Amino acid sequence: MPSSRSRALAAECGDARIGQVESRGHTITTYAWGDPTTQPYVLFTHGWSSFGLRCRPWVGPLREAGYAVVAFDLPGHGRNAPCQTNLPACAAALADVARQHGPAAAVVAHSMGGAAAVLALRDGVRAGRVVLVAPAADMRAAGDRFGRMVGLRPPLVGRMFARFERQIGVAVDELAVHRHVPALGVPALVVHDLEDDEVPWEEGELYARLWPRARLLSTQGLGHHRIAGEPGVVEAGVRFLRGQEVGERVVSSPNLPFGMA
Repeated sequence: MPSSRSRALAAECGDARIGQVESRGHTITTYAWGDPTTQPYVLFTHGWSSFGLRCRPWVGPLREAGYAVVAFDLPGHGRNAPCQTNLPACAAALADVARQHGPAAAVVAHSMGGAAAVLALRDGVRAGRVVLVAPAADMRAAGDRFGRMVGLRPPLVGRMFARFERQIGVAVDELAVHRHVPALGVPALVVHDLEDDEVPWEEGELYARLWPRARLLSTQGLGHHRIAGEPGVVEAGVRFLRGQEVGERVVSSPNLPFGMA
């Protein structure tokens, strides 16, 4: 697959205004449609190995609904200079972009961007609503899946995590979303495909079950990447931002792992 940078440089910017934000010593490329200083705006966060202009399928419908749109390339991704990055640095970049533009009407995040959005919200980023598309919930589980994919034995995966923890000064398990979403009060919509072979549907269900004001919309046949720009998913997200009821409420009890209400 072409690199995140080559795909970002080849992507059509259209009428986006390209800007920059500083975050932890790195220059972050931003994209804006409309005027986020005078219009409610939606902040879009892409996933690992992707780039900010992946939000383009959302831009037209959101602009028609009266929103400005702001997206950005995560550290080491897209048009940004190459660098090593990690989940806390991605959350910090989201927070710095939000700080420049003020409280967002909503955050829309895909894949690992969902975990970054949760950490940013935990640390004070303000948004009226949140839409998470195929969100990753557990870095350790993601690392285990990566290890199996490339043939790493479990002890080597464990050493990989230990080195990562030394680098960032935070235990990997402290970044798991189940530790943070129960305290989030903002309404959220989680959209996840039952056939996602990169981030299992169960991780999206976990978000929806533990997030007090979240709902879950399950799709089928879209996988992990196509779901991010599928017109039906975009349309459902816009309806949710308008305050309409979308998806189902996930409920659980000690005797019922999960159910729909």
